[in-house]
Amino acid sequence: MIDFSFTPEQELFRRTIREFVQREIRPMSPEWDKNHEYPREVFKKMGELGLPGVHVPTQYGGSGMDRVTSGIAAEEVARGDLSCGYSVMLGGLLGDLIDEYAVDRLKQEWLPRIAGGESVVALGLTEPSAGSDAASIKLKAVRDGDEYVLDGEKTSISMCSVADAIVLFARTGAEEEKHRGVSTFLVPLDLPGITTTQFNDMGHHAVGRGSVFFDSVRIPADHLMSSEGTGFIQVMIGFDYTRAIIGLMCLGSAAASVEDTINYVKEREAFGRPIARFEGVSFPIAEALTRIDAARWQCYRTLWLKDNELPHTAEAAMCKWWAPRISVEIIHEMLLLHGHYGYTDEFPLEQRLRDVIGLEIGDGTAQIQKIVIARELIGKEYKPY
Repeated sequence: MIDFSFTPEQELFRRTIREFVQREIRPMSPEWDKNHEYPREVFKKMGELGLPGVHVPTQYGGSGMDRVTSGIAAEEVARGDLSCGYSVMLGGLLGDLIDEYAVDRLKQEWLPRIAGGESVVALGLTEPSAGSDAASIKLKAVRDGDEYVLDGEKTSISMCSVADAIVLFARTGAEEEKHRGVSTFLVPLDLPGITTTQFNDMGHHAVGRGSVFFDSVRIPADHLMSSEGTGFIQVMIGFDYTRAIIGLMCLGSAAASVEDTINYVKEREAFGRPIARFEGVSFPIAEALTRIDAARWQCYRTLWLKDNELPHTAEAAMCKWWAPRISVEIIHEMLLLHGHYGYTDEFPLEQRLRDVIGLEIGDGTAQIQKIVIARELIGKEYKPY
């Protein structure tokens, strides 16, 4: 039997989040964007609803829910502000990594703070010379007695200027070992020797993106998560979750744009009648809703596969290359249907367009996702590298 419905509990959860987003997030989103301001207070309120820790175990103050439910949370939050959706996406990914691989002391210290919206944790993978080729990272972690010493730079790190800690991927082995020499560390960002910079990006202003520099930073050896050489595998497994979540974040933003446009074209008149009566207006809306619906179910199917411990690497990559792309196209089309008003910042369309474009890059470009899909479906022996 195939059941495409959400449970009554999930539907109630969705309605609760949507009401919260309409009240607390959407009205403030333009201000956060203009001021490049991360909404810490709203993040704490999201913690009260269990959104950052939607599947952090209950013993650490999380909600302990499944991945499909975390997708609902990400989609609904992104309808109000895409940047706020990062709290759900990163809380899920990094909460999972900390829960599975960190020592008990670090779990007890950080998981309740993540779940409660009290602390922000960033993901530290990309480097100036290692983006898509993540196995070629150079930042070093050298063992020195009961400590590791960190030296190097991470770049294109979302939330680095507001984060309290970073799950850092560093090289503990030789560069020739590629992914086998990558390890994971949980690093507080208030340690001596750590500095950050922030980029002036076209979008994601509330989140912020920048570089993090590590200059002989010392951390206790127990901040290593799991064992040396396992970091690359850890994050790649995690990306199979976040790629579906990112897809839903983008689609949530696109769906909100379509709804805004439907309301607008019912009231806007041209040639003596509402422009919604023109097929040149109504047909693009019908096409947009069709594409959104198809992509949404691909994302939720991927999360369902993960919940049921079934293979989902190819499906996650499909979500990641397709959902952001069609969301960009749909938001652009909705902007055009608003005419010259859509090109102003009086409507949220231009902000949504800028924000969603960023997620065509983050967590892997469309080209990388297609390589992953081809590798999974055709065979690893035919991968292009």
